Amino acid sequence: TTAPSPTSSHFTLNFTLTNLQYTADLEAPSSRKFISTTKVINHYVSLAPGLPILCYGGDLNPPTLNSGHAFKFSQLAGRNRDDTGVDAVCSYKTSDSLAKFDREKVYHELSTMTSGVTKLGHYSLERNSLFVNG
Repeated sequence: TTAPSPTSSHFTLNFTLTNLQYTADLEAPSSRKFISTTKVINHYVSLAPGLPILCYGGDLNPPTLNSGHAFKFSQLAGRNRDDTGVDAVCSYKTSDSLAKFDREKVYHELSTMTSGVTKLGHYSLERNSLFVNG
């Protein structure tokens, strides 16, 4: 018998970092700030226990957002300048053909690993800002 091949579902994560000041270089995928920020976010999101998640960045050939990139950072209108919105295209991969992408499970695991949507590594999160669309 042959092992089932891995399947993948794409979804979007949206959240707000409250201690990352938005600057124009977050719009440039080749900038040091964009690259380092996406690496840090991807690292911490990939640590979610039991969830095979990868958020795209760098030179992978991912599905993209309207911006043409897999990560989009935005300044939030009428908000503190240190608040930066994040949209990231991610994938959920599993080799279990019976396992399906479960948006609620992904949200719950990410909420738990971020201490109730408050911390992502050295970044602070706005508590009610996490959305999993997929």
